[in-house]
Amino acid sequence: MRGLRAAAIGAAALLLAGMLAPIAWMVVSSFRPEASLFGSAATLTAPLSLEHYAALFGERGFLVPVRNSLIVAALTTLVSIPVAVLCAYAIARLHFPGRDLLLALVLSISMFPQISIVPPLYLALRAVHLIDTYPGLVLPYVTFATPLAIWMLTGFFRQLPPDLEQAAMMDGASRLRALRDVVLPLAAPGLATASILTFLYAWNEFLFALSFTLSPERQTVPVALTLFRGRYQVPWGQVLAATVVATVPVALLVLTFQRRIVAGLTAGATKG
Repeated sequence: MRGLRAAAIGAAALLLAGMLAPIAWMVVSSFRPEASLFGSAATLTAPLSLEHYAALFGERGFLVPVRNSLIVAALTTLVSIPVAVLCAYAIARLHFPGRDLLLALVLSISMFPQISIVPPLYLALRAVHLIDTYPGLVLPYVTFATPLAIWMLTGFFRQLPPDLEQAAMMDGASRLRALRDVVLPLAAPGLATASILTFLYAWNEFLFALSFTLSPERQTVPVALTLFRGRYQVPWGQVLAATVVATVPVALLVLTFQRRIVAGLTAGATKG
């Protein structure tokens, strides 16, 4: 048994090392001169330099796509979570025909292939003059992020005993007030999980951002990364530096709230 456990730990360590090695190489290479990244000049002993980060924030103006991603992700979260709370609470607490079917249909929206609806969405957004605007990204993001948040929050609400909110309603509170004052404080871990995953979805989304933004002033981080190329070559050092800048905040967020993320996915998957 001890030998099996040691083998499992060793295999897990090797797997972790294999996953972390490219990330470590990316971080180290982002501080190395361009000439030392490839070919015969490539070496791990090359002196470290901040030239890629200086070009990233100086010549490239990479703070603009970072700002755009933060704005779009924050707005998506602020719109999606209140809508998801109301929908999830109704599904979890109210009894009406087709309730489970409705939840399945809502979840199926987030599984729909995005590429198939890009052309009609583009035409619709262009008709209302939302191409290359923040709302032009937030609205499609909300459409795909809210169903997953509803699914997770429904699982959390179903785990909570209804006695406390029923007692509050017997004392004269409306259902909305019972939701606000009783249910939401108890469901705080679920709200945090849904908010984090919604934010991460909007931060990492690429297809809609590429299709619905035209000017550099509205590009998000994933789109800006794909356009990091010169006339004759790709500045890989700047690409690596930009990847580090885009990855570190998200990685810190996930590592900080990893337990809540796992708990949210588990609760949403196990409660029907």
